[in-house]
Amino acid sequence: MNASLYKILTVGLILSTFFASGQDFTSKKEYLSALKKERDEKDREFANSEKSPIAPDQKAVFKGLRYFKPDISYRVMAKLEIFSNPDTIKMVTTTDRRPLYLVFGEVRFSLKNKEFILTVFRNIDLMTKPGYESYLFLPFTDLTSGDDSYGGGRYIDLQLSGGDLIEIDFNRAYNPYCVYNKKYSCPVPPDGNFLNTEIKAGEKDYAH
Repeated sequence: MNASLYKILTVGLILSTFFASGQDFTSKKEYLSALKKERDEKDREFANSEKSPIAPDQKAVFKGLRYFKPDISYRVMAKLEIFSNPDTIKMVTTTDRRPLYLVFGEVRFSLKNKEFILTVFRNIDLMTKPGYESYLFLPFTDLTSGDDSYGGGRYIDLQLSGGDLIEIDFNRAYNPYCVYNKKYSCPVPPDGNFLNTEIKAGEKDYAH
């Protein structure tokens, strides 16, 4: 490992430890409060919105989404490497649809004293739309996939910050819409985006 990467990973580990230790109690408390608010709002939207992925005949029995207990150690800083000549791929989905994605780069991070690398993508159709200029797409699977979490993997939305560090918050990992309703076509995480560890954070599998 080169010196610069070691420094980045060390910084990420320090920040993760700092949050997890409770030294910054106010920030931790505010973070957990914001996370709960997001989840409550999502439940209300899924239960009531016309745009909800929950089928109309299932809304009456919808009891809310299930999550792992929030764990700030799953909020990490990663080193972002943007590819100079990124490929464009037809992303495999749960249907015959093959949307175009830019293979934007890699994120390298330390989690639970292990080092990982994941590929991040940009949806070609979204890149020029207002509000998505800095949006990155991170699909992944892990050792909970098919057990506590959805077998087809989960997603995390990332935001470019202008530097080479980016935050990955696994507490905000969410399920693709096809988990709730088979009418949706959802990207399938590439084999290379498998994490050989249990990510006990974020959304659990949906109980129909």
